[in-house]
Amino acid sequence: MSKQAKQNEPLVTHIYTADPSAHVFEDKIYIYPSHDLEHDGQSDDDGTQYRMEDYHVFSMDDVDAPVVDHGEVLHMKNVPWVSQQMWAPDAAYKNGKYYLFFPAKDKEGIFRIGVAISDNPAGPFTPEPNYIPGSYSIDPAIFVDDDGKAYLYFGGIWGGQLEKWQTGTFNPNAGPQDPKEVAIGPRVAVMNDDMLSFAEPPQEIQILDENGKPLLAGDEDKRYFEGPWMHKYNGTYYLSYSTGTTHYIVYATSDNPKGPFVYRGRILEPVIGWTTHHSIVEFKGKWYLFYHDASLSGGIDHRRCIKFTELKYNEDGTIQTIHPYKN
Repeated sequence: MSKQAKQNEPLVTHIYTADPSAHVFEDKIYIYPSHDLEHDGQSDDDGTQYRMEDYHVFSMDDVDAPVVDHGEVLHMKNVPWVSQQMWAPDAAYKNGKYYLFFPAKDKEGIFRIGVAISDNPAGPFTPEPNYIPGSYSIDPAIFVDDDGKAYLYFGGIWGGQLEKWQTGTFNPNAGPQDPKEVAIGPRVAVMNDDMLSFAEPPQEIQILDENGKPLLAGDEDKRYFEGPWMHKYNGTYYLSYSTGTTHYIVYATSDNPKGPFVYRGRILEPVIGWTTHHSIVEFKGKWYLFYHDASLSGGIDHRRCIKFTELKYNEDGTIQTIHPYKN
């Protein structure tokens, strides 16, 4: 089943999709989203309404070409360590292979990050028998730099459990931060060349305001919530992410992939639905933002749809804010 791609319209309508990670592989755009299941359960702050169990891969030969569904490429029943909730994934190409990174809860209900491998960007993907040693939380975003070094960015607060790792070990009773505390940042780890393990322990990324001061947990317009993405433009590293409670996609920049990063502004204004999650990719000389909303289901937050639109930079490298429902 395929549908002609159009900007700011649902790219997939036969299933519900969210959290689109877009990449250019083999001169096509490949999209790795999560797959929302239809159910009538209630929503809560832990995200139990997001009951995803499998992944589909989609591709587009061009930005106005039909969207091809390559079918189910991985299901949690084939991943020995997973108990539930295969959330937002990402993918990368290295060593002549394609690697799918995905979060899920282990048998103890703790989010971990797994890897699955394929010879084809469209899958299917064969999972490793265990999660990445030392991994935790959600929303893996894999970035392969120009020198071939791969960095895994990850983390989400609230349902993503990042607050529960502040001591270095999992504390199930750790709660939300005090608004006056320095905001918890996403994590980054350099990957070993095999793309299956960390070359070093994950470290926290510092995000600063324009005056060089760390963002505080109470600054919900700017502070990190979930959904990290890394891209590079004109030699500068752009870390973008969701603010969660205020529903923005924002970004910060650095000359180092590990930061510290300085907050620069908003990329995407709020969309229909509670969550917002994105990726940024260059294709044929233009840049595009892939995102999701809940417009296809009339606003039901766990029945979402992926979309895309062109992303534009100003001459100084800042990104023009996108208003998703304005022509």
